[in-house]
Amino acid sequence: MKIDQISEIGIDIQERLYIKPSSARFDLIYRTATEVHWDANGLFLFSPKPREWTYLDWYRHIVYVVSNECGYRLILSNETTWTNIPEKLKRRIIKVK
Repeated sequence: MKIDQISEIGIDIQERLYIKPSSARFDLIYRTATEVHWDANGLFLFSPKPREWTYLDWYRHIVYVVSNECGYRLILSNETTWTNIPEKLKRRIIKVK
């Protein structure tokens, strides 16, 4: 399995959670039919605006899909930038294994 660091995690103006990998690209992730998408301009993965799921649920789902469908393990680092992420959510994301 390949490993890539998460350079940024955020919630955008459309209220979608996004995860920006440092170098990996996932142009074809839409083929997984998992509601995980790739923004080719911003170079990030994103979820739809939460309906039943929380942002934490979407974080877990995106990381799981990328691992199982694409063979990449996305990991947090001390350099990960947090954009519009409430402190409580940040702490909960950091605890995800």
